[in-house]
Amino acid sequence: MSEQQKIDAARKEIDRLDDEIIRLLNERSGHVITIGKAKRQANPEGLLHTAGREAFVVERLVRQNTGPFPNEAIRPVYREIMSASLSLEGAQTVAYLGPSATFTHLAALGKFGESAQYVPVNGIQEVFDAVERDRAIYGVVPIENSTEGVVNHTLDMFIDSNLMIYGEIMLEISHHLMSKSERIEDIEKIYSHSHALAQCRNWLKTNMDKVPLVEAPSTSRAAERCREEPRAAAIASELAANMYGLHVLKSRIEDNINNYTRFLVLCRHGAEPTGKDKTSVMLSVKDKAGALYDLLRPFASNGISMTKIESRPSRRKAWEYIFFVDFEGHMQEDRIRRTIEELKGRCLFMKVLGSYPAHS
Repeated sequence: MSEQQKIDAARKEIDRLDDEIIRLLNERSGHVITIGKAKRQANPEGLLHTAGREAFVVERLVRQNTGPFPNEAIRPVYREIMSASLSLEGAQTVAYLGPSATFTHLAALGKFGESAQYVPVNGIQEVFDAVERDRAIYGVVPIENSTEGVVNHTLDMFIDSNLMIYGEIMLEISHHLMSKSERIEDIEKIYSHSHALAQCRNWLKTNMDKVPLVEAPSTSRAAERCREEPRAAAIASELAANMYGLHVLKSRIEDNINNYTRFLVLCRHGAEPTGKDKTSVMLSVKDKAGALYDLLRPFASNGISMTKIESRPSRRKAWEYIFFVDFEGHMQEDRIRRTIEELKGRCLFMKVLGSYPAHS
C-alpha cells in the first residue's frame, strides 16, 4: 500500500468515527433532555447546571483516558459538549463585567462554553444586580490577581448581597499591546484598565516611558477606543484585538509570566459537594486582644486548611474590620459544620458565602 493509500484509508476511518461521534452526541443529548425535564418537575426553581456533576464527568474521563488524546484537551471539549446540551433545555444566562472580550468574558466562556447566553454589564455591582434581579442565572466577577492582589470592590459587594459563590475560575492573563497602527513608534497614548496597566508597569516604563497612560473602564473599552484613534494603543486580550480589528504590536507584555486572575461564579443557589471543594465566609471579630488568634483556632482544631484570609474596613464602624476567609471543604461535611458553629461563638458577625468546587 502506497503512502497516499494509507492516508486515504486513515481519513476514511476518521470520517466513519466522526459520524459515530455525532450519533453518540445526539444520543447523549437525548438523555440530558430527559434529566432536565425530571429536574424541572422535581424542583421548578432549581438549576439545570450542576457544578458537581460537571467536575465528576471530567475527572472520571481524565482518569480513564489512555491517550494519545491529551488530558488537558478533555476539559474544554466536554465543556462545550455540556454547554450545548444545556442550551437544549433553556438559555443559561451569564452576566459578566463587559464589554465583550474582557478577561472576565474569557473566564466565563471557559466555564460555561460558547452555547451559554452572555449578558455584558458595565460594572461589578451590575453583575451582582443582574443575578439578584433574575436577569441572569449566573454572574462572573474578578476577585484577585496573582500580581496585584484582591479586587476590593468585589469583596465589598458581598457584605450586603445574598448571592452565593457557586464556583471559581482561574485564568492565565496575557496582555498584548495593540493598535490600528502597525508601528509601535507611532503610538502617542496607551489605554487600558488600571489593573492591566499595573501588571505591565515595568515593561511600560522600560519601553514606553514617554507615552501617556490613560485608564479605561475595561481592557475591551480600551481596545474599542483605539478603532477611532490610529495613534493610540490599548493593552488588552488577543480576543479584543481580533474583535476590534487591531494589530498586535507586542505580545505578552505582563511583568510576571505567572500572571493569573481568580474569578468567582455567583448564583442564587449553592453548589453540591464534589469531594474537592472550598468554603468562603465573611466575619468580624470582637475588638479585644487575641481576637484573631481565637478566630484561627477552630480551623486548626478541626484539621482544616485555610487557603486565604483578607481583611476590609466594615464601612459601618470606624476601625472595625471584616475578614474574608477561604478554606478547604464543603458545608455538608461534619468538620466544616462544626468549625462554622465554633466560629459563630467567637464573632460579632458571620456570613457563609458558599461552598463550591475548587478549581482544578
